Amino acid sequence: MKRQTRFSLNNKWVLITGASSGFGAAAAEAFAATGAKLLLGARRVDRLEKVAQTTLKAGAKAALFHSLDVAETASVNAFMQFARAKMKQAALHILINNAGGAHGLDTVAAGRDEDWEAMIQSNVLGVLRLTRAALPLLARDDGASIINIGSVAGRTAYAGGSVYCAAKAGELQITRALRQELLGTGIRVGTIDPGLAETEFSLVRFKGDQQKADGVYEGLNPLTAADIAETILWVASRPPHVNIDEILIKPTDQADVGKVFRRPRK
Repeated sequence: MKRQTRFSLNNKWVLITGASSGFGAAAAEAFAATGAKLLLGARRVDRLEKVAQTTLKAGAKAALFHSLDVAETASVNAFMQFARAKMKQAALHILINNAGGAHGLDTVAAGRDEDWEAMIQSNVLGVLRLTRAALPLLARDDGASIINIGSVAGRTAYAGGSVYCAAKAGELQITRALRQELLGTGIRVGTIDPGLAETEFSLVRFKGDQQKADGVYEGLNPLTAADIAETILWVASRPPHVNIDEILIKPTDQADVGKVFRRPRK
């Protein structure tokens, strides 16, 4: 029997959180090129508007945006109400839980409640809130996917990363649990866990300190947002009978957390 080689995303609704920059913005552009219809959410609405304009030029059949803070249940509910109204009776086919991030690189002894709470809210509770709200809209037995963005930090702990590592380990286990809970629905569930990728991630972690952020990637060739977007698109476009459970993706210059190859300065 001849099997479908890929899942067509043309005219399919794709919801992306954290779509104002980094992986989310790059994923929006990648899906736009397939002719998908985009629902974009993030806190920075001015940036969302620019991303939406870019995706329309890239081929998106629709690019709609609305403010979204996954750390607030009311914001999630308002976003999903917006999504329902715009989609009318159509189904959602792709949910990309991308919103998240790290705050600080403090030891447990020096850690601050506001940083801890921000990481748990966005990386763990945000994934749960958004998924809970989106599940009723996801197509059954029609190639739908939930794709969560994790991190190598969810698999390997490092000093100064206790809460971020815990949060991403939580995302990984949520993904695995959802995979079991949704068995039989035809909804696919997976996680993409990047290593060092040069986005705004480190700038946010170091609270705007550009020098520290640049130092993370100095001397090596890190992943880019486009690399991760291409991977997300590949996962979403597999035939409906194929579920990519987990992908761990690192730059060639990174063998593990803390084990990287840096070229000497010229």
